[in-house]
Amino acid sequence: MNFRSIVNHIDSLPALSDTTQVVRKLYEGGAQNVNISLLVQAIESDVVLTVNILKMINSPLYGFSKKITSISQAVTLFGTQVVYGLVVRYSIESAIIANLRPYGLSNSKFNDICHMQSTLMNQWYSQVNLQDAQFLAPLALVMESGKLVIAQEITQNGNIKEFINGVKSAANISEYENSLFGTSSYYVSGLLFEHWNLDSLYVDMLKGLDFEHDGALKMTYYIDALDVVRTAVNVVDIFTQESIEEASEIVADMGLDVADFKSVCISIKETYLKSGF
Repeated sequence: MNFRSIVNHIDSLPALSDTTQVVRKLYEGGAQNVNISLLVQAIESDVVLTVNILKMINSPLYGFSKKITSISQAVTLFGTQVVYGLVVRYSIESAIIANLRPYGLSNSKFNDICHMQSTLMNQWYSQVNLQDAQFLAPLALVMESGKLVIAQEITQNGNIKEFINGVKSAANISEYENSLFGTSSYYVSGLLFEHWNLDSLYVDMLKGLDFEHDGALKMTYYIDALDVVRTAVNVVDIFTQESIEEASEIVADMGLDVADFKSVCISIKETYLKSGF
């Protein structure tokens, strides 16, 4: 198991679904310029994708009192950026069939964690900058995708128990991944996005989470925001007192309101506890 094997693994992955390719082209001029009618039409042409999106947005996490029954409603309520993230996420899951057991998780719980990360980004960062939150929330939804590739690698090599124990005892999961593969799962997520020709800024941000980046102020701020979210809720710590406090330290370093951040974390955690998470 090494970096080269991961790169080869990614290179062998099939293209994303035809629907995703159509949707991606609609976003080439920017999310604000997407033709809503064509977007709805493209998604609804894929029955499985439509069912998955509607199932997720009707979960207790989003807190809507009335059931959302159409993609048109979803786009109106969530905006084009979030819907794009959902399309990409389900397309990635279809392209990479992986059991998340190496990370000590069921696939259902992994899915919940990803949505909690996106919800945290959306609810917290919208208080800082609404436009940036709409841009970052879809990335937060899919930034853990690299773990699907690593889980496949671990399973194929028969090192599941060893890896599970390593994840449990590691002070930092990214550092543990790097010790085995010479990279982190977030960098692998960046490679996935690069392989599928998805948003180049997303690629740079994912690669820069655990490694050096160009140092541009805006890029640094975006990466710090992603770091806050993955620290507060991740495959090991899900809104624990310790993870919230650690994330709050990053929030403070960013010069942002810690009390507001903690309040959002607690609210999301309580929503999941009520829903039996």
